Parts: sequence; structure tokens; C-alpha cells
Amino acid sequence: MSTHNNTESETPDKRSKIIHIDMDAFYASVEQRDDPTLRGKPVGVGFDGDRSVLCTASYEARRFGVRSAMPVKTAKRLCPQLVIIPVHFDKYREVSAKVHDIFRDYTDMIEPLSLDEAYLDVTINKKNIPLAVDIAKEIKQRIREELQLTASAGVSYNKFLAKVASDFRKPNGLTVIHPDRAEKFITDLPVEDFWGVGRKTAATMHSMGIFTGGQLRNYSRLRLTQIFGKMGNAYYDFARGIDHRKVEAEHIRKSVGCERTFIKDLDSRSPLVIELYNLVLELVERIEKGRFKGRTLTLKVKFHDFTQITRSQTLHKPFTSKDDILPIAKRLLNEIDFPHHPIRLLGLSVSHSQNDEPNTQPRWVQLYLPFKER
Repeated sequence: MSTHNNTESETPDKRSKIIHIDMDAFYASVEQRDDPTLRGKPVGVGFDGDRSVLCTASYEARRFGVRSAMPVKTAKRLCPQLVIIPVHFDKYREVSAKVHDIFRDYTDMIEPLSLDEAYLDVTINKKNIPLAVDIAKEIKQRIREELQLTASAGVSYNKFLAKVASDFRKPNGLTVIHPDRAEKFITDLPVEDFWGVGRKTAATMHSMGIFTGGQLRNYSRLRLTQIFGKMGNAYYDFARGIDHRKVEAEHIRKSVGCERTFIKDLDSRSPLVIELYNLVLELVERIEKGRFKGRTLTLKVKFHDFTQITRSQTLHKPFTSKDDILPIAKRLLNEIDFPHHPIRLLGLSVSHSQNDEPNTQPRWVQLYLPFKER
């Protein structure tokens, strides 16, 4: 273990005012708002099937240990009285749009992360409100009054701390991490709460005796990058309250994709081709809607044992229609040995737009389907 002193270039910029807004149990809360009989009951949103997972769970359900991305079978075992509600993504998108309308009354610097989560840079804001916490309070109040929903907010000088703060007192929380108190806050923060630290990374850190941000701060940048690769740089910075990522109001889309998990594993050609055909139609619709022009088609396959492979082909012209995509998708599927390895999931994506570098990799875009794994 080695220590490393901050240099001037590693001093965090504390002038920005960043808010992270996270709607509380968004899908479940919308369903409870619209159906009074669900209020106060444990609710899960998702497809009610043996191979399905929950999109989200109400706070009443979370008291039983039910959480998002949990298999429905497990959730029902933990909470036998759980009410499963099918997903209504059109409704959630509509509500999300109204939330963003509220955001835009304060700033145009909005970086959406999902339907229920976004960063706002209010360093310069439309209402000239000097304190970001006052903006966060107004936004929370308006969401409550206009949409009958609650949101949690985190306020700080960068995205990492704002995100951590928004998770600190959910639901309906508001936490401010002031620049002068950030170091102390991070010192006591469990490493599991750091952005980018999953279960495996946390286990590795624990094996190194790292359980808090203060202990993480004792390791040099070199040592952390040796162990964690590029993410080691981020962990080193986060432990010191540094996060140079800006709130990006516009994103350049790198790919368009969709995928589907089957109720039963498939091991014969006919049903797989039918599913592939439906995926192609969905992909074409998304390409047209997003006006995306990509030249690489990628087939993603997950087998019954959860192993996963991809097959790709790149053309000189973009994939834009069913006639462009389906023949090549079939050809890629023919390369897969599915009779001996039943398939659990198929996915298709188009990437490598004309503005991308040749080595651009596909980035999967979530497709909201009843059998979607999350």
C-alpha cells in the first residue's frame, strides 16, 4: 500500500452546481398514483412469468427484500402478497417528459440517464437562483404538486457526489454535499456506494482492506490502475472528490439495438428465425425513429448456461431496411451452434455510424419488452 499526495492538477473544481434527480420507485409509484387500490401495497412492475425479472418494486415491497432486476419467482417467495403489474412504458415516458418539462424551467443543461433519472447543471440557471439546493427543493415540490410523485435529489459540485447524495436519504430525500464537507463525507462512504463499484470490485477492494473512501484514498493512482485498469483512475479521483465529467445535454448515439429473452430456451431453427424476424422489424423501426445510419450489424446470443457470444458484419453502406438486415442476420445466426446449445436470448444492434472511428463497438440500447432481462 502506498500513499500519494494531491498535486495542483488533482484539486477538484468546486465551482459547479450539479443536481442529480432520481424519481422514487418510478414505475411502481406511477402505477400506485393511477390506481388507488395499489397504494400501501407491495407492488412489482414487470412481466409475471417464470423467466421474468422485475423492472422495479415499490418501497412497500422493498421492505421484504424485493428489488429491481430480481427474478419474479424470487420476489414472490420473499413477498407472497406482492402485486405484479405489467409494464406500461408509454405511460412512463409521458410522465418522464413532464418531469423534464419541469427541469427545463431551470436549465437546458440536462443529461438524462433513464426515464427516471437525470443530472442537471444549474451553475448558470434560468431563474438566477443562487443556491442549487433551493432549485432542488423547487423541483421536488413541483413534481409532488403537479405529478403527485416524489423524487430524491442530490446536490454537489460534481456528478459523482451529486449521485451519491441523491441515494443517501431515499425516498423523497434531499442531500447536499458541500465542498467544505466533501472530504469528510467521502472518508466515511462505503466503497459499495462509489460509482462503478459492483460486487466483484467491492469484493476485491475488501480483500485489500478497503471498505471506505478514506481507506481507498491511501492507495496510489499507479497501484489502483494496476489492479482495476482504467477504472482505477476514477476510483483514485472519486476518493478525493474529483470528477471531471461534465453534464452532457446532447449525446451522439453510437448504436441502436434491441434484444429479447425467451420464456423457454430455443434450440431449433424455425422458432429462432421467427424471433429473429421480429427483432429485425423492431430494429428497423428504431433505426427509422432515430434516423440512425450504422454500417455494422451485430447479433448477440446468450445460451441456456448464460454464456454469451456476438457475431458482426460491416458493410460499406448503412443498414436501413428489413431487406438490408434480415439476410445478414440469418447468415450470422447460421454461424451459431444452437442445436447443441439452446438459446436463451437474441439481440440485434446496428453501430459504426459514418461519423464513427472504424473500431467503434456497439452499445446496447435498452428495449422495453415483457421478457427483457435487466
